[in-house]
Amino acid sequence: MASVQAVYNTLKDAVNKEQRGFVTPAMFNNFAQVAQLNVYNRLFHEMKDAHRKQRAGFNPKADKSYFKRVEEDLAYFSRSATITKANGVFDKDPNDDLSRIISATTFGTIIMGTSTRVPIEMVYDESKIDRILTSDLLAPSESHPVALVGEDIEVFPSSIQRIQMRYYKYPQGRTLAGARSTNLPNYAVTAIDGNDTFDPTNSIDFELPDHYLSDLVFEVAQLAGLSIRDNNVINLMQTEEAENQRDRTF
Repeated sequence: MASVQAVYNTLKDAVNKEQRGFVTPAMFNNFAQVAQLNVYNRLFHEMKDAHRKQRAGFNPKADKSYFKRVEEDLAYFSRSATITKANGVFDKDPNDDLSRIISATTFGTIIMGTSTRVPIEMVYDESKIDRILTSDLLAPSESHPVALVGEDIEVFPSSIQRIQMRYYKYPQGRTLAGARSTNLPNYAVTAIDGNDTFDPTNSIDFELPDHYLSDLVFEVAQLAGLSIRDNNVINLMQTEEAENQRDRTF
């Protein structure tokens, strides 16, 4: 995951090098989560572009596939939740981390290695669900359930009591030890001899892959109203990576 220390140091050094001012840890932390969300949301737009390129035959094959790279990055945020009906509806966000719904099925079981789960058609338009419910041909059944997604999820027919939902969660953070965290990215400092020093114990890394480090640097800079040049960031990132490699060697 992208190191909060690497992002902060690269941003600070780039700003100082170009004499654009000084980035404090407090300023950085104010913008870190928004920057992460901006990069994360951009992945969905890139996924649409990748789909278009793939359909047009412009997408490289195998590991060079643009679609595959974005799909793998988003797959990290994919989650599954089993939801039980309450008060006639299903909670759309049972874990308080929902970003976007991927799909839903009836709960079902596994019999002789075969799943009895049935895909649920997701509908977001109330007028469309009204047409479905009043249609003799399209009326929902347990073999063809339909869900209206709004503030909650209402599944038809009403006999369905549990569903399995796959969704993308919002990015949060990672502890420096690599564990998932419900806290937001944070560059923590502690005072040593009157100077602010990086505090790895209380810092939280970004929950995005390392190759988005430069994107995070530029996003924080833009949110802070700072202007930095691409070549300076790239050079500073290479220096940061070399220092990290050296630290890991000793």
